[in-house]
Amino acid sequence: MLEFEEYKVKLNNIRPALDALKDALKLEAAGKEIEELERASEMEGFWNDVEKSQKVQKRLKTLKSKTENYAALCSSWDDMMALCEMAIEENDDSMLEELQEEYNSFEKELEATRLSTLLTGEYDANNAILTFHAGAGGTEAQDWASMLYRMYNMWADRHGYKVRLMDYLDGDEAGLKSATIMIEGENAYGFLKSENGIHRLVRISPFDAAGRRHTSFAALEVMPEITDDSEIELRDEDIKMDVYRSSGAGGQKVNKTSSAVRLTHIPTGIVVASQVERSHFQNLENCKNMLRAKLAEIKEREHLEKISDIKGVQMKIEWGSQIRSYVFMPYQLVKDHRTDYEDGNIDNVMNGDLDGFINAYLAMKAAEKA
Repeated sequence: MLEFEEYKVKLNNIRPALDALKDALKLEAAGKEIEELERASEMEGFWNDVEKSQKVQKRLKTLKSKTENYAALCSSWDDMMALCEMAIEENDDSMLEELQEEYNSFEKELEATRLSTLLTGEYDANNAILTFHAGAGGTEAQDWASMLYRMYNMWADRHGYKVRLMDYLDGDEAGLKSATIMIEGENAYGFLKSENGIHRLVRISPFDAAGRRHTSFAALEVMPEITDDSEIELRDEDIKMDVYRSSGAGGQKVNKTSSAVRLTHIPTGIVVASQVERSHFQNLENCKNMLRAKLAEIKEREHLEKISDIKGVQMKIEWGSQIRSYVFMPYQLVKDHRTDYEDGNIDNVMNGDLDGFINAYLAMKAAEKA
């Protein structure tokens, strides 16, 4: 029964971190806000203002999720402690494997929740807009961009986030040239901003008849959705708009009857486009959302006071500038070059298991601030 005694010690040692998390999550204030918002939602005429009522319901959902997740952690701790005491009392080691699995899961969830409290940036709580760009190399790079597109869609699904397609341009033979999605959920930008940069792939190309090894690059831009127009003002005189016919293979992603929109932000040279919506008005709104997001991301990254300080920035999709490498051959390994965090289970990573990389980045940034 020594193993169970050791786990009791582990649980008692980790309890202070669990208790401290309650204060870090500001659960007392969250409880009061939940009561206030629930009272407001019960008032007559509440649903008459659709926009306001939706914001209240979204905030309620976020706060309740936070309190329920913490309650689940506390319940898990109680269950494990009870399991230890029961096993010791009955001299039964058959539950050891179950305890080990639950403790490992608890430890990871506790750390992930702790790191989420570090998301205090101006836009960290916002939805995230992700734009994928294939690097040079034609079909091979375009296929790699589509693999990343799938990976982040699966990460969002794992976390219960909603994904909305904003733009998609098919590759020449396979994959995609560029695509933009919005991932909607609490702290989506805070978690995903670490993924911004160049991603490098090394593999035996399925498009090479000679079976040679290829290196491909794709860029991922991660930007916060800006819901309040006043935060990032777009002046008409700073924007050039082009309307054109949608291109690409179409199918489910591109509405061929719609009018695509391209906006150029003249002061910075930033270009955004959308062709997936049914009308050019909807595509225009997509473009404005993307443009605000790009300006906000650059403003935050460069620590600028105002948008007018932003200069045109181009991301080079090439060797030497990658944040992460994904090696399929001659061995299997995904390595982040900023944190040195690595994972040899490449199938899991490509299926959206990115939390290890994201948490390592958050921990590194927290250490830098300490």
